[in-house]
Amino acid sequence: MAKIKLSKTELKKQKDALKRFLRYLPTLVLKKQQLQMEMRKIEALLEKKQELYTDKNQALLKWIAVFGEPVELEKLVAVKNVETETNNVAGIDIPVFIRADFEQIRYDLFTQPLWVDKAVEAVKELSVLKLELDILHFQKLLLGEELRITSQRINLFEKVKIPDTRENIRVIQIYLGDQQIAAVVRGKISKNKIMRSLVS
Repeated sequence: MAKIKLSKTELKKQKDALKRFLRYLPTLVLKKQQLQMEMRKIEALLEKKQELYTDKNQALLKWIAVFGEPVELEKLVAVKNVETETNNVAGIDIPVFIRADFEQIRYDLFTQPLWVDKAVEAVKELSVLKLELDILHFQKLLLGEELRITSQRINLFEKVKIPDTRENIRVIQIYLGDQQIAAVVRGKISKNKIMRSLVS
């Protein structure tokens, strides 16, 4: 515990600090609840999108395997631009996926198999899902960090600041009470001395 002055001014300062801490703590607790709720939403969405990605990817691989012609589809699909917007969740800005634009890669229709057009569209869908997953993971990372910091602040207030401030107030009040009693006792002793000197 830091050294505190044992004065009325310090007592007022400590009481004001305690009021501030007690007023700020519920806001932090509410923020923590909002962040936890948002984290659960993102985790559920991540799980759903991951399942969808896995299912579509396996379906595409099976579909391509049926034709038995090796084609490097990754070379036929390239992301040109990813559009996101910023959303504010419990005071923190997180990116939200809007859409992705793809480059028009030309390929020879005579040398490529007939099914390539459909496969390219399927790969684009997979690419969009992958981008969404990446952004969801980033959202989770940002919210997780903010949740960690908020939890630390709540613990700081609940376990350190508020108890320390209450203890400081108690110590100052005891000291000031003792000083007041001592002053009353000194006053009575002085009064008794004066009365005795007048009587003698």
